[in-house]
Amino acid sequence: MHKITQVEVLEGYRLKLCFADGTTGEVVLSDLSGCGVFAPWVDYAEFRKVAIGDSGELVWSCGVDLCPDALYFKITGKKPEEEFPPLQPKLAHA
Repeated sequence: MHKITQVEVLEGYRLKLCFADGTTGEVVLSDLSGCGVFAPWVDYAEFRKVAIGDSGELVWSCGVDLCPDALYFKITGKKPEEEFPPLQPKLAHA
């Protein structure tokens, strides 16, 4: 599991993230703002209240949290199977 060690809020619902393995990058979360559990983000001040949780995830006081692995894959373009080999499909032998 990847852990976020630093987060910086940028303009336009963007976050600059640094992970424990040294990977850094930006994610754009504007498409989530105002939708479902992300409704509080309509107020940009709420979005800016992001923090890092105990497990290295992103958390907001409004109850929203985001998985660090999903954000890592978004930044790196990697697929979950690349990082977690047990997720790779098994070949069936006939």
